[in-house]
Amino acid sequence: MTYEKRYDGRDFDETRKVEIKMGVIPRANGSAMFSFGNTKAIAAVYGPRLMHPQHLQNPEKAVLRCSYDMLSFSVTERKKPGPSRRSSEISHVIMNALTPVLQLENFPNAVIDLEIEIIQADASTRCAGINAAALALAHAGIPMTDLISAVSVGNIGNKICIDITKEEEDYEEDGEKLATDIPVAFAPRKNRLTLLQLDGKVKPEVLKKVIEAGNKACMKINEAQKKALRDLKMETELPEEEEK
Repeated sequence: MTYEKRYDGRDFDETRKVEIKMGVIPRANGSAMFSFGNTKAIAAVYGPRLMHPQHLQNPEKAVLRCSYDMLSFSVTERKKPGPSRRSSEISHVIMNALTPVLQLENFPNAVIDLEIEIIQADASTRCAGINAAALALAHAGIPMTDLISAVSVGNIGNKICIDITKEEEDYEEDGEKLATDIPVAFAPRKNRLTLLQLDGKVKPEVLKKVIEAGNKACMKINEAQKKALRDLKMETELPEEEEK
């Protein structure tokens, strides 16, 4: 059983086209849009601000509240509006992937709300959401020790594929599903893995290759994220330079 050529013609170690837009929600303290091809995520950050009610405050650090959801029209079959058990689980996964690099101790008794909406879905939604969220947090000025980057890695047939699509996610031969979806996220500076999930089974030696391939792809994604932040900084500094 083999998977010799990807449906969209990409190399096995190639992501779909990455697009990033900063400041997409003006009323938020920070926001960003991140897309892998037809999968598009928008993230917005509100805060830090004083947590209410008071009994929920943490005197040692800010509380990060993360909410992930897919809009009803983001998938082919209309999704029931509002959060689901799945979206609540993914919200928790994203929060855990981002928290290791956030310096929440700088904001005691505060809350930081992170809202992630998937406006178009073609697999890899949580990874696109993590990338958008990391950018939005940076845009909001939340101190971080690193910028998290994420990508899905598929073990499809006999091939390791970066940034899988829905079609690849559902790949099967002779009625048997042969695709394992493995989302990963990294903090590049310390080469630290902050997310690893398995939707299926893989052998240990294959998992090692998956992590290596995911790490390599995340480094490229991280460069695109940093470029978007540098370009934004240049745009905000340009008026001051012109005045001089």
